[in-house]
Amino acid sequence: MKKTTLFLMGLALSASVVMAQDKPAATTTPTATTTTATAATGDPVIITAGDIVIKQSEFESALKTLPAEYQSYAMGPGKKQFGEDYLRMKMLAQMGYKAGLQNDPAVQQQLALMKDNLVANAQLGQIDKSVTLNDADLQKIYDANKKDYEQVKARHILIAFKGSPAAPQGKPELTEEQAKTKAEAIKKQLDGGAKFEDLAKKESDDTGSGANGGELGAFGHGQMVPEFEKAAFDAKIGDVIGPVRTQFGYHIIKVDSHEYTPFETVKATIEKREHQKALQAKLDSLKSDAKPVFSDAYFPPPPPPAAAAPAESKAPAPAATKPSEKHNEKKPAKP
Repeated sequence: MKKTTLFLMGLALSASVVMAQDKPAATTTPTATTTTATAATGDPVIITAGDIVIKQSEFESALKTLPAEYQSYAMGPGKKQFGEDYLRMKMLAQMGYKAGLQNDPAVQQQLALMKDNLVANAQLGQIDKSVTLNDADLQKIYDANKKDYEQVKARHILIAFKGSPAAPQGKPELTEEQAKTKAEAIKKQLDGGAKFEDLAKKESDDTGSGANGGELGAFGHGQMVPEFEKAAFDAKIGDVIGPVRTQFGYHIIKVDSHEYTPFETVKATIEKREHQKALQAKLDSLKSDAKPVFSDAYFPPPPPPAAAAPAESKAPAPAATKPSEKHNEKKPAKP
């Protein structure tokens, strides 16, 4: 898509500002004197065409109506093209005024809608500015929800049983009872002083973490399957627990640390989320206080949803790799 086409999005807004006037703005043919005067005040005339005069301030205001992602182009290599498009809009608007199109009922209706929309957005901006959260407010929110930022760093040894999504290929399949017995034997070796990392490399069916001594890294709430998560978060630092059964098999878990993502790391995220919540609450209150009534005849209730087709059975991700967007942003940087 050409950039010139995209410019029209912004030009439509610029046109609404021009046409919303009751009559065209007065225009004068520039002279050397007027051009020099405007240049001296820092607002020079940058385009003229007949009796149309466009100053820098007006042109740059129009530029600001473009979507943010296109403004840099329009202020750079696309500036001349935008200037030509803007001049075309001004010339067409001038012709429309002379033809009396500003008095057309359809145009008047659109102008009223555009005006309401512009004023509504300005008011929304004022409400948005009124929503403030200081550091003390954010700290209280963090403290009240500190569990959301808790993380555990742990290792595990997985012994998979028949039917497990993590069952390794090329090895004899174990029944659940056999897998549990093997996991219990590994736990006894660990209790007897065997090194966790060595047994993880040798015995774990989670070959990815096994190669690293069973290391899973740090994970937060909601990132592991429930049985694994509860066992890991309930354990103390240094504890070796298990076997813990999940759909993947039996796990022996060693907890290396309990930690919390620091407040400063998540402060910006909390502020953005809580600001949006507070703004939405103000808008919801504005609507509820007005007690709106909608015509049931014109706005009938939506039809009931169609019966959902049975969801396809999908194997869940292994406990060591099940992701959660909720906590990705909270994971601390590794040293």
